Amino acid sequence: MSSRFWQTLRLGLKSLLLHKLRSGLAILGIFIGVTAVIWLVAMGEGVSYQAQQQIKDLGANNIIVRSIKPPSDATRGGGFFMAYGLLRDDYDRMVANIPTLLQAVPMREIRKEARYLDKVTDVRLVGCTAKYLEINNLRMSRGRFLSDKDLERADNVAVIGDAAAKVLFPYENPIGRFLQVEKEFYVIVGQTEDKTPSGGIGGSLAAQDYNLDVYIPLSTLRWRIGDMVATSRAGSREGEVVQLSQITVTVHELAEVDATADIIKTLLQKFHPVVDYAVTVPKELLQQAQVLQMMFNLLLVLIAGIALLVGGIGIMNIMLATVTERTREIGIRRALGAKQRDIVSQFLTETVVLSATGGLLGVFFGFLCHPAIVGTRAVMRQLFPDVIASLPSNIQQLEPRIAPWSIIAAFLISVGVGVVFGLYPAQRAAKMDPIEALRHE
Repeated sequence: MSSRFWQTLRLGLKSLLLHKLRSGLAILGIFIGVTAVIWLVAMGEGVSYQAQQQIKDLGANNIIVRSIKPPSDATRGGGFFMAYGLLRDDYDRMVANIPTLLQAVPMREIRKEARYLDKVTDVRLVGCTAKYLEINNLRMSRGRFLSDKDLERADNVAVIGDAAAKVLFPYENPIGRFLQVEKEFYVIVGQTEDKTPSGGIGGSLAAQDYNLDVYIPLSTLRWRIGDMVATSRAGSREGEVVQLSQITVTVHELAEVDATADIIKTLLQKFHPVVDYAVTVPKELLQQAQVLQMMFNLLLVLIAGIALLVGGIGIMNIMLATVTERTREIGIRRALGAKQRDIVSQFLTETVVLSATGGLLGVFFGFLCHPAIVGTRAVMRQLFPDVIASLPSNIQQLEPRIAPWSIIAAFLISVGVGVVFGLYPAQRAAKMDPIEALRHE
């Protein structure tokens, strides 16, 4: 049995080598299809991995409660100032009434202009607590973060983000310098490391650029700036009254997230007749991202499968032409005692060799996806730095991730394509009348 197989394989290779260009084109079609499957899935995995990491950075055990601005006629208060959003009482009620609570971190954010000497930049002024560093996975580059003592004393201290520090203090260490925000001065006690901006996830979470933040104690923001923020537009004066922009709640176990989120919603519904808040559970976003990843991969495989289908049609076309050219050879083999199954196995072997060769080459080039993408990006960064800089950070930092299942699936599909599209030409060759085949010129 093995000797017959090797003999059939030798004859198939010999026949294919007689038409190198034709065989090469057939292999090329399968090679492109397999490479496309692996590369597209790798890119999809890379995009999905970035999205999932952003969600995990928020903490799967976290529940994020944010203030949202309702329609103007539904806000609290009256006159020129609209009051809405989370209250300090909401924070106290969560801490007092949720038994599964591990920690709750309040914060208030305001867009302000920061100044040092003659340098000015727009920043996000964030009033927060010492736990804000850990819950947002921030790291310190210099100095320290805010402490509990800073909050107790409402000290005028600040921690500056990496990008803001580079703009305001391009040539000096910012630690110990005075940062001016409006009429207030803050002593800089720390600088955070560069952190990749997070992309907005659906409609649930806005994008965050931590590098342009200035962090001050929440108590300091309350006493120095207050809850009321006024703006002037075209001669009119208006403003907002917001006590807290966000409360991030962390629970002990992942299984407690849903129940805790329901308690939070119940507490807020009781004291907020107008829906001026949003409760986001990153765990749900993570599950949605995983489902979207599966759907995305399925779509990519379907698109790449079309390339394999085209390659398979090319193989069938070539094998049909080969059957016509080798009609006399088929007649001689049948006359010498070859059975129909021998003819079928001969032509199937040739198609499988073509498709398997294309599949193996595709797998080899599939492994080159990561270095190819990284190398191309490096070259583009050298040749067209402005174009690369204008791209979103997610695209600039995209790292393809090869999925093992895509390699196995692509290769098996390529072999299957060879069998399926080679079966008809093989059967057509086997069913030839030996006498008619011998007469063929």
